[in-house]
Amino acid sequence: MFAIIKTGGKQYRVTQDKVIRVEKLEALAGDSISLDHVLMVNDGTNTKIGVPVVAGARVEATVVEQMRDKKIIVFKKKRRQNYRRKKGHRQHLTVLKINKIIVG
Repeated sequence: MFAIIKTGGKQYRVTQDKVIRVEKLEALAGDSISLDHVLMVNDGTNTKIGVPVVAGARVEATVVEQMRDKKIIVFKKKRRQNYRRKKGHRQHLTVLKINKIIVG
């Protein structure tokens, strides 16, 4: 059984006991959260596709930790103009462990 969920503007394919990293959610480590924006659910034989979400479906997950991703470098340059800008960015992430997929 798997589901397609949407959080943080991105879509993720999740199964039970899978660990995923999503954009930061306001929750502490160890908290249990429910993700209600389920776009599709497949149980092996039947597939339910939402318009735009599957009614009554949700995904239960536990927050493993709050972390930051590795640093990326943003470098801008215009040739022959002596223009150079260098910035770094680290995205805040939430690590989730999927406990259960509930079909409504």
